[in-house]
Amino acid sequence: MPPNTKKRKPRTGSSGEPTNEFTVASNRRARYDYAIEEIFDAGMVLKGTEVKSLRQGAVSLQEGYISISNGQAYLFSVHIAPYKPASVFNHEPIRTRKLLLNRAELIKLDRFLNNRGFTAVPLRIHFVGGRAKIEFGVGKGRTRYDKRARIAERDAQRQIERHMRRLR
Repeated sequence: MPPNTKKRKPRTGSSGEPTNEFTVASNRRARYDYAIEEIFDAGMVLKGTEVKSLRQGAVSLQEGYISISNGQAYLFSVHIAPYKPASVFNHEPIRTRKLLLNRAELIKLDRFLNNRGFTAVPLRIHFVGGRAKIEFGVGKGRTRYDKRARIAERDAQRQIERHMRRLR
């Protein structure tokens, strides 16, 4: 096992049995900055060194976004660190990666992105049965006021729950 990988607890499905799924990286900031309307799950076309680097968790989703061109979805500006043992056979850290979606999902995504104000941002990268997948959301950007209101609402809900626990 590589030195910087963590021992992963297997996720469990609805039946309680473990699935072959584990999360490599997540973009928590995306859910704060965007009001996510729809979530998609897509495969990615990757090189071998990218997969090895992903398994080590060497990826950053912060600047990433998804766009459609020529009838295909592409992932832009996601940094996957070079895999050290590969030396000269390594990949470009930031490159455009093709996403694998079926036609119905592409049409739905295209309709969302053509609407004014909608953006597709990566939420997390995970492995399912040995294959790298990306979960991305389509949503509108939140204003500063929306973010503050959401935080205040969450704090109020916590206070209510705290008070209810004391009454029990």
